Amino acid sequence: MAALTETRIPELTAARRLVVKIGSALLVDRHTGALKAEWLRALAEDVAGLKARGMDVILVSSGSIALGRGVLALGQGALSLDEAQAAAAVGQIRLARAYEEVFAPHGIVTAQILLTLDDSADRRRYLNTRATMAALLGRGVVPIVNENDTIATDEIRYGDNDRLAANVAVMAGADICVLLSDIDGLYTANPREDAGARHLPVVEAITPEIEAMAGDAGTGLSKGGMKTKLMAARTATAAGCAMAISEGSVLRPLTALATGARATWFTATLDPQTARKRWISAMKPKGTLRLDAGAVAAMGKGKSLLPAGVTAVTGSFERGDPVALEGPDGARLGLGLSRYTAAEARAIAGHRSDEIAAILGYPGRAALVHRDDMAV
Repeated sequence: MAALTETRIPELTAARRLVVKIGSALLVDRHTGALKAEWLRALAEDVAGLKARGMDVILVSSGSIALGRGVLALGQGALSLDEAQAAAAVGQIRLARAYEEVFAPHGIVTAQILLTLDDSADRRRYLNTRATMAALLGRGVVPIVNENDTIATDEIRYGDNDRLAANVAVMAGADICVLLSDIDGLYTANPREDAGARHLPVVEAITPEIEAMAGDAGTGLSKGGMKTKLMAARTATAAGCAMAISEGSVLRPLTALATGARATWFTATLDPQTARKRWISAMKPKGTLRLDAGAVAAMGKGKSLLPAGVTAVTGSFERGDPVALEGPDGARLGLGLSRYTAAEARAIAGHRSDEIAAILGYPGRAALVHRDDMAV
């Protein structure tokens, strides 16, 4: 099996940006519906230690329905959609408060971000979410992300937080995504049914053989099972983000993982920034921005494209659409994702960023194309 090896395991503490997925079973006692406060305090210690090393950390946390159903006395049986959404509404405020309380002693501010599948499928919403997350991380905040269960219906649901975590990792440009689970990784078969099942410490490629090991969606041990974890791994690694499946019920599970606890690592061959720029480069532009010499020089130094550096706008595009970037002589320089519509871009072209609000009648972003959304 060429896809498997015991070498090249990523170092968790070397990550620049980390996404950690936390399942309901780790946070909430299934019998009492109570929050596992000791476990959560220990996780906060882990995160505080990683942030002290200069790392950005994002938590993708389940638990709102599990907490809310206890408050509403809904019992342990299956919930209707209305009941689940009501439980989520009640539980989410308690979940956010719990995170705020455990991080406050460490001087860490938390923020809540609720997403649906539409928020990553729609490019405009995707970029808005990405910009918000970047602003929070830039100020040292730990975002707590969850699916917006109070409004999400089947057609706009991720359905499990494994895939949500992978999408958040891609959106945020994370180097590592950790799925804290009730199992310590991927096995050649279900270890609870097959005593001969072998643990796989590293997976370098998700082959049909690897997929067969995951079984169907009901196998394994989270809401979606091991199959959804492989789907998450495929999404994350394609964007340059390594991913780990690790047993999370121990106190301080991230410290355990960093010091050699057994896990399955899915490796990425590219770094997140390179993978993102390849993705942008493959897009078909819907318009063109002609730049002056000063803007070209600034882009060459890794700067964002400001409206002042744009001399002409052609085409019809919306916010988040790809646009070609051209020099004064019409030579193609690259592609970028526009933060403005074509009409807005024409209105603000050649103007300073502090003039945008007066021109458009509402505040906008300083950059027309941010450097992170540009492939030069």
